[in-house]
Amino acid sequence: MAEASLTVSSKNYSSWSLRGFLLCRMAGLDFAEKIAPIDDPATRAELLLLSPSFLVPCLEHGKVKVWDTLAIAEYLAERFTAHPLWPRGARERARARSLCAEMHSGFSALRVACPQNIEASLPEVGRRVLQEQPAVRSDLERLQTMWREALRASGGPFLFGEFGIADAYFAPVAGRMRTYALPLDAPVQGYAERLFASPGVAAWVRDALNERDFLGFEEPYRTSRD
Repeated sequence: MAEASLTVSSKNYSSWSLRGFLLCRMAGLDFAEKIAPIDDPATRAELLLLSPSFLVPCLEHGKVKVWDTLAIAEYLAERFTAHPLWPRGARERARARSLCAEMHSGFSALRVACPQNIEASLPEVGRRVLQEQPAVRSDLERLQTMWREALRASGGPFLFGEFGIADAYFAPVAGRMRTYALPLDAPVQGYAERLFASPGVAAWVRDALNERDFLGFEEPYRTSRD
């Protein structure tokens, strides 16, 4: 029996769930997944950003219950110290936390215009969004700057060398870039591809492609969600 459980939602649509899954996997936590059904009204509202309830992800570990991905990240980093989820150096840890906090609270234009939809290929939506929405272009350039600077400082292959919390935080963005064919500079494109192909993300993507559970006429690229 698994020592913990992680409640997640649609693997195709829920970027927050993907982050929680990657964090637990990186920590080496033995956890079982609980799936919040997509046809539940509260789940659908959250997927479409119509509810701030943050039902997912939610980690239950013994008597501890923790939700929100930043809280989950800090809990796992404190609890499972054998796995260096944050960078080892104080300066690098501060930088990684700053990047995660910016991703956690920012980039709303990109999130709304290009929501996670792993199974889809929507290059025409991406082109239209970039043409019509300067805020999305600004978000995309800021992401590239953040990634470029971190990769230059660490030498790669991930933002701070080894795959860590910061990479888990940006994994959904790599999926968005692929879904909407968003143009990237060569070094940044290479990082996005490595991130999307990393074992944890690849496992999630396989499950998402097998999910076959769609929002129908409420496909999220026609509305607002994360």
